[in-house]
Amino acid sequence: MSYNSFGHLFRVTTWGESHGPSIGCVVDGTPPRLPLSETDIQPWLDKRKPGTSRFVTQRRESDTVRILSGVLDGLTTGTPISLLIENEDARSKDYAEIADRFRPGHADFTYQAKYGIRDVRGGGRASARETASRVAAGAIARLILGPNVTIRGAVIQLGQEKIDRARFDWAEVERNPFFCPDAHAAQSWEGYLDDIRKRGSSCGAVIEVVASGAPAGLGAPIYGKLDGELAAAMMGINAVKGVEIGVGFAAAALSGEENADEIRMQGGRPSFLSNNAGGILGGISTGQDIVVRFAVKPTSSILSPRKTVTLDGRDTEIATKGRHDPCVGIRAVPVGEAMMACVLADHLLRHRAQCG
Repeated sequence: MSYNSFGHLFRVTTWGESHGPSIGCVVDGTPPRLPLSETDIQPWLDKRKPGTSRFVTQRRESDTVRILSGVLDGLTTGTPISLLIENEDARSKDYAEIADRFRPGHADFTYQAKYGIRDVRGGGRASARETASRVAAGAIARLILGPNVTIRGAVIQLGQEKIDRARFDWAEVERNPFFCPDAHAAQSWEGYLDDIRKRGSSCGAVIEVVASGAPAGLGAPIYGKLDGELAAAMMGINAVKGVEIGVGFAAAALSGEENADEIRMQGGRPSFLSNNAGGILGGISTGQDIVVRFAVKPTSSILSPRKTVTLDGRDTEIATKGRHDPCVGIRAVPVGEAMMACVLADHLLRHRAQCG
């Protein structure tokens, strides 16, 4: 199976399956002499790990990371950094009853059609468990970007419930289990998701990721556009079905006058009066906040019986038991942050290589 790597100068290759012994990644292209230890990576993994509240899967994984290579005496050496995360609480027996059936909404059918074989234990490589490796890589990417670049994510819509932008507060994101920036919305989401969870159903979500402090000039024309590669990175996250930059699809309803981000001189340098472009023009960063949103579909593993077929072509039904997120979009927040960090780190290194 190819296509398990992404990035150019900062390149990440992930490996492992949801119910295998372990998962991990190899991060290549990290500059030498950067301070790095497991303690720089673990806090980001702790944000994504399962079992942190009743609103996410109850699979119990510590997601403890080990650095196997690329670091000497606490400093990166410039060689590939190999990271390992053990799988500690896989329950493969949960999938024994449905091994001969395709789960609607999952990658079961497409993996079987492409490879002629698939890992029925939690979906194997198609499982969201793989994203832990990306979060670990994103922690290294943040070190490359440095302390002046801040990357934050939040859930701005849970199912049909949206936040009130007037109450948006980044500090609230760390105070509730939904990564919600609106304290009032977070409170109402508890009952909303409890009801969905008790029915054995699921819902989707919209996540917003914002990078502040990124310099102007990141990205490249035509085939290396920063927004194009950010969109690809976010679409590569499990269950993501849509991505927008800046005002995104809402731009179609704006006039040219409304959409234009006007510019004035402030403090001896150009300053934009708005940010409809989401911090990117012509595929190159403007120095403003880089704003990306992505939509996550409802978790496909639900208790309600759904129509499907078997491997040998018989019509049947399926209900997916086991431990699953009622909204997989909640734990997608640190994954989106990590992918933003990886893309920006890659473009920062590429910019330095070409422009100094």
